[in-house]
Parts: sequence; C-alpha cells; structure tokens
Amino acid sequence: MLCEQCKQAPATVHITQIVNDTKREMHLCEDCAGQVAGETGTAWPGISFSKLLGGLLAPEAVAGLATAAPASGGRCPNCGLSFADFRRLGHLGCSECHVVFSQQLEPVLRRIHGSTVHAGKIPARQAGPLRLQRELEGLRQELKEAIGKEDYERAAVLRDRIRLLERHGG
Repeated sequence: MLCEQCKQAPATVHITQIVNDTKREMHLCEDCAGQVAGETGTAWPGISFSKLLGGLLAPEAVAGLATAAPASGGRCPNCGLSFADFRRLGHLGCSECHVVFSQQLEPVLRRIHGSTVHAGKIPARQAGPLRLQRELEGLRQELKEAIGKEDYERAAVLRDRIRLLERHGG
C-alpha cells in the first residue's frame, strides 16, 4: 500500500482517528506522518513495539514492580536471559523465562492487560454457550462469597438467577 499523501513510499504508519463517532483512517509513509504531526501539533511516537514495551517495563514506570532477582541468580537457566535483558529487549528468551520471572512479570502483565488470566476471544458460533458458562461461573463464585459473608438474601437472589440460567440457557 502506498502513502496516501505522497503516493510514492510504502505506507508504514496507519492512523485511525475517531471523532464524534466518525472514523477516519490515514495510511502514510514515515516522512509524511512526521509532516502531518508537525502541522497538527500532535506527537507521533516514532518508537518500535519493543521500545514501547521496554518503557512500560521501566522500574520508574511500573509501580510495585518486583526488582528482586529470581532464585536462579538473576538469569533464566534455560536461555540465560536476565530480567534487565527482558526490559531492554521487550520479549522473553524462552518458555522457561515466564516461570523464572513470574514474580516480576505479574505486576507488568496486570498493568498492560488488566489481568494475569488469559481470557481469549470467543468464536462467534460458540459465543452463546461460552458466555453463559462464564456468567454461571461468576454467579457461583458470587454465591460462595455471599454465603461466606452470611448475606443470605443476596445468596438467594444469586441462587435463583443461577437456576433460571441453567433452565433456560442449558
């Protein structure tokens, strides 16, 4: 795809702007994107994904980031990557790194993704049953918490809701 402005260089910057429910897309080369940024007064982050991730991983940017070295002496025993290397590179070296650096990665993952549990996408044809299953799991958890707090009125409402969903949904 060529740049929409100069029509010569390949478009490497893709901008989607949504203002008042109106979507506008621009596909520009780096030079034209820089010019547009200068004209509009907006700052274009000319950084790579690994630099962006590295910025999110900087100790001063991540409140509560564990800085203690892992039990293996600070390096993954499988690939030799250190947590400092991970912060600099923006990616782990192997599957074992996740286990070795789990304590340090948890606050980072929570900050970036909002959770440390993978939810994934729901396929369209399975959306109904899977959403129902997740809703039932959430309601059952709430029911256990309500019973634990001895909030029996709330527990009864949750029990009835679960029964209704099980009857009509399953």
